[in-house]
Amino acid sequence: MMIRIRSRDGLERVTIDNPNITISQLKTLIETQLRLPISNQTLSLNQNLLLSKTLDDKSRFTDLSNPTTPISSLGITHGTVIYLSYEGERSIAGPMVNPAGSFGRKMTMDDLIAKQMRVSRQETPHCESVSFDRDGANAFQHYVNDSLAFAVKRGGFMYGTVSEEGKIEVDFIYEPPQQGMEDNLILLRDPEEEIRVEAIALGLGMRRVGFIFTQTISQTKKDYTMSNSEVLQAAELHGESGIKEWVTAIVKLEVNEEGGADVHFEAFQMSDICVRLFKEEWFETECGEEFDPKLSRMKKDVVVGVKDTKEVDNDFFLVVVKILDHQGPLSSTFPIENRNTPVTMRALKTHLDRAKSLPFVNRISDFHLLLLLARFLDTNSDIPALAGCVQAKATVPEGYQLLIESIADTS
Repeated sequence: MMIRIRSRDGLERVTIDNPNITISQLKTLIETQLRLPISNQTLSLNQNLLLSKTLDDKSRFTDLSNPTTPISSLGITHGTVIYLSYEGERSIAGPMVNPAGSFGRKMTMDDLIAKQMRVSRQETPHCESVSFDRDGANAFQHYVNDSLAFAVKRGGFMYGTVSEEGKIEVDFIYEPPQQGMEDNLILLRDPEEEIRVEAIALGLGMRRVGFIFTQTISQTKKDYTMSNSEVLQAAELHGESGIKEWVTAIVKLEVNEEGGADVHFEAFQMSDICVRLFKEEWFETECGEEFDPKLSRMKKDVVVGVKDTKEVDNDFFLVVVKILDHQGPLSSTFPIENRNTPVTMRALKTHLDRAKSLPFVNRISDFHLLLLLARFLDTNSDIPALAGCVQAKATVPEGYQLLIESIADTS
């Protein structure tokens, strides 16, 4: 698999044969492939490492400091970005140069065609349709509409199931720590919390199936479906996912016939060529204000139609996916993580008391509630077991009921 290493020198890649190597073995690979001694490496999954000015600042980043920890236990998978800081200077390997033309190896017409990167529209998505759980979708859009007023961007990872026919059902949305701005969305991903999310999804028989984000009011006045920075983010997450059915959904305000504003959902897949261009690092990743947001800038020419160009209309990368809705197996009434108001134990007690007349499994059939409980219960055993009860609508063992109620009573 491939892991991305971001340092002050930019984004580089390290190839890994075994996904279960330790931090020590990872550092050895970085030394071999990136020519940086192990003794001079400070690694972290926290991007703030690159802002460190002193050794004391760096010493606070300890999440990747234990040499015996397997990287898989930290949620490091294919495409994960790891941040690297080092002291001094280093030499970076240059590109391989192959002679061609009159003073070297002659190129045939087939060679020239093979070297061209052609960008064309992809007519058919790998995902036949995406269906949103009504309650989960409403909980997401109500927050953006009522609390954020579509003034800043908001995003989340969609979880659910994928059928053999390529139909996706989204049953819950996990909102990671993030910083939303008018034109940009920075995901401040928490590896430990994402491990808990994956444990819950596993117990529910679900998986991560897509990314959802909002566009702001100011963006709706611009003539693009997705901006260049949104294309970059969507392509990166699609490539990281490892599933061909991955969906990107957009939520925005649209003016209706009466002049009012309606919340509108759209769904797309990033085209195969878009994901390939991102993985092979063709995109210019620094989108300055001088760039037209409806165009993606390439590092070298691609062929669009019959024209060589470094600028591609973002719409070329979007494949429309049909949207449906359904009533999923989970409720969405519990307070949601990583929003303006922290989720407290009092919220847990209030939620359980309000639903006292229901079977206990119904009272805890909410992803966001399970995520709060996952802070206190074992991720490898307790959480998948509870989520399994929720999936099967089975009786929750009395021991778990007592434990959950005692946690709620600590408020």
